[in-house]
Amino acid sequence: MLVLDDVRSLWNVGSMFRSADCLGTAHLYLCGITGIPPHRDIHRTALGAEDSVPWSYHPHPFEALDALRAAGARIVALERTADAVALRSVAWEGPIGLVVGNEEGGVAPEVLAACDVSCDIEMRGTKNSLNVAVACGIALYQIDALV
Repeated sequence: MLVLDDVRSLWNVGSMFRSADCLGTAHLYLCGITGIPPHRDIHRTALGAEDSVPWSYHPHPFEALDALRAAGARIVALERTADAVALRSVAWEGPIGLVVGNEEGGVAPEVLAACDVSCDIEMRGTKNSLNVAVACGIALYQIDALV
């Protein structure tokens, strides 16, 4: 399960739909200002995955987090923080709710505080930053490979 917290780019949203479809993600929770289907820019990168992956819209991400907790999911933020654990070392067990944030600010601080753990992708370059859709695809692949 995947929570998109205020993702601004419709192309990023479409790309995450497509990754979610390819990796069997059970549900996308689109929150806040995150764009929702139907929209031609989402469709442009999703290529129809917006029709095959179950999704719901929630004005605030806490609604999505509550639904995930009720389903027994562990809430994991994909965010670079001082106490983040490496994506490779997270124990991926049981249902997982992965939270990704917007392109500039990342996962909102109040949402981050409500997560069980935050993880990040180890990087070697000078930018120390990936596009949110790319980072999401890497994380979904890692979770799928280990669960």
